[in-house]
Amino acid sequence: MLEAKLFMGSKEESREKTAERRSPYDGRVVSTHPVCSAEDANQALEVAKCAFEESKRVPLARRIAWLRDVAAKLKEQKELFAKTITDEIGKPLMFSRIEVDRCIETVELTADALTHLRGETIPTDATPSGKNSTAFWRRVPAGVVVAITPFNFPLNLTAHKLAPALGAGCSVVLKPTPEAPATAYLFAKLFIESEYAVKDALSVVYGDAEVGGALVSSPIPRVISFTGSVPVGNIITKSAGIKKVSLELGGNAATFVQKSADISHAAARCAFGAFVNSGQVCISLQRVYVEAEIYEEFAEAMAKETKKLKVGSPYEDDTFMGPLINEEAKERAMSWVESAKNEGARVVAGGELVDGIFAPTVMADVIDDMKIVCEEVFAPIVSLVKVSGFDEAVKKMNDSPYGLQFSIFTNDLKMTRRALDEFECGGIVVNDVPTVRFDIQPYGGMKLSGVGREGPQFALEEFTEIQSVVIF
Repeated sequence: MLEAKLFMGSKEESREKTAERRSPYDGRVVSTHPVCSAEDANQALEVAKCAFEESKRVPLARRIAWLRDVAAKLKEQKELFAKTITDEIGKPLMFSRIEVDRCIETVELTADALTHLRGETIPTDATPSGKNSTAFWRRVPAGVVVAITPFNFPLNLTAHKLAPALGAGCSVVLKPTPEAPATAYLFAKLFIESEYAVKDALSVVYGDAEVGGALVSSPIPRVISFTGSVPVGNIITKSAGIKKVSLELGGNAATFVQKSADISHAAARCAFGAFVNSGQVCISLQRVYVEAEIYEEFAEAMAKETKKLKVGSPYEDDTFMGPLINEEAKERAMSWVESAKNEGARVVAGGELVDGIFAPTVMADVIDDMKIVCEEVFAPIVSLVKVSGFDEAVKKMNDSPYGLQFSIFTNDLKMTRRALDEFECGGIVVNDVPTVRFDIQPYGGMKLSGVGREGPQFALEEFTEIQSVVIF
């Protein structure tokens, strides 16, 4: 069992009251963490405010070395981190190892991107009212950053905030998900104990809405970076005040399978995109719109691919899918399936428990007004919807309050071009699932799916401000 501590700047501290984290797979206590208060949150912000006076002046070479050192240490401790992720959130070990690898890449990509953080000269004599000068704009560290992270990718999504924020010269207060406190603690420790670390630039506090509310509403932070649900995103937006707010929120990812597509390829990839990480991904494939001409063939192929997936212990190397994050999530998934069945949908795969784990589930004959297709499920459930063609599909795909990522399976170039023009979302994937994300890319949504972008190069813009300079 791992005991996570809080960091008040570079100082490791405990609290009298602690909370346990139990494995969602077998119920073991796998970690403990301090129960923090609003007072702790405010103290961490004061530490970060003071630390920013130093962090903003640290040479870029040292910040880059800091990130590369963290990446190197993470490589050495890959198995520890992977095992901790699996212990805390039940992610299959195979995918926990992949997450560690991606985290290493995210930190290294950020170090690379820092060398391209630049400004531009301005010709101030370009207009009659102008005057000759030496003028330019540049990017400067924004200030104190509050980073609030989710459970589904507790390491890599934390890296997408910490690496660019600290690399940019900001100071950070991290409030990690309560479902994976030890993962965040171990990762923060790599930053704080590095020989290149900036003293007190990173603090870590744990807690619930009280702690989060104190962090967000304080006048100290300049940037709030949050990944999580739309309701919490709304609360943050209303309480943050005048700050830079970056929100990566929910999605209801969809794809269109057109009749020219390779059906076997599309079915295999859709099974992966719908059920990886137990469907607990913001861009997990939830809606599949299938051209009527191939609907039944695709539904059969999708069911076949789904039944190939191994469900079970997350500690076995070949397990594809483990448990949902908690019993409440499992019960909600079961109720949604029952509701859809009562409304006329049919289960073509799954819809049951396998050794206590909710199985990957494919629902057919789903129609537009069913809850299972209208709202974000965040569970291993995918709905197949029959459509007459692209026009109907794009209308239904866009008819959602979310707009994170969509995809299309087709071998028709004109259809691809139409998708690029007509899909209303932050990211488009052609001939694969919308669940595809490369950490080097810009990532974020339209509509209720959020504001701002992640991806090292683009996150650096979120954590910096443009400063204009004129010299006479």
